[in-house]
Amino acid sequence: MAASPRLAILLALLAASSALAAAQKAKAKPAPGPAGAEDAAPLTDVNKALKDDQFSEFKQLLHDTRVDTQINAQLTDSYNGLTIFAPTNAAFDKLKAGVLNGLSPQDQIQLVLYCVLPRFYSLSMLGTLNGKVNTQGSGHTGPYRYDIKRAGNNVNVSTGVNSMLLGSPVSKDFPLAVYPVDKVPLPYELFGPKPPTPAPAPAPAPTKSKTKKKHKKSAGIAEPPAADDSTAADEDKKSAAAPAAGVARWAAALGVLGAAVLGGLF
Repeated sequence: MAASPRLAILLALLAASSALAAAQKAKAKPAPGPAGAEDAAPLTDVNKALKDDQFSEFKQLLHDTRVDTQINAQLTDSYNGLTIFAPTNAAFDKLKAGVLNGLSPQDQIQLVLYCVLPRFYSLSMLGTLNGKVNTQGSGHTGPYRYDIKRAGNNVNVSTGVNSMLLGSPVSKDFPLAVYPVDKVPLPYELFGPKPPTPAPAPAPAPTKSKTKKKHKKSAGIAEPPAADDSTAADEDKKSAAAPAAGVARWAAALGVLGAAVLGGLF
């Protein structure tokens, strides 16, 4: 009989322990949400983030260039997340007619990728950048960039061609931040002023002018002075007369010698 109270106490403790465990388990299990509520999973579909009708033109451009597929794949696999500056329909209406159609398919892709930053930025993070920020658009000179600076309680984004302030984010949780902009961001590399065409090389100088230059150079060389004609003639006469005078002297001497020899014989 003494064991009965102990057994009763043990059974009571076990029951209390089971009840406590059940209560803790029920507390840990999330309460069911209302019917039709979205899952609390991170947003990895850019089309869902841009569900508002004001982004319909941008969504169509994302679809036409297949950039939406690339973005969704990055959101699923990337640890850095993404930030998108999403131009509204009003922003596209401000473009001059034919601007988009004037771009090649590859440049259209780069224009859309220019709206995408390769990591997640909250508004406060963007306000601390204060400088050049790479985008996912790129060309032969490297990534296209923004110049991002704080502007009061907002952030100013400049492309070098146009600039804009960011609207209130329509997606602000990692891994995707989406900020509306009232202008289509135009990368400087595609829409900036083109460098002037270099002037054609000058035509080669005519051959005659080169010949004249050569004559001028040769004329600059000192020539030996020309001999005076009269002096040269006198020198020639002297040279010719000198042998003749010598011959005459030899002839006279021989005559005298011959006369003396003949006088001795006779």
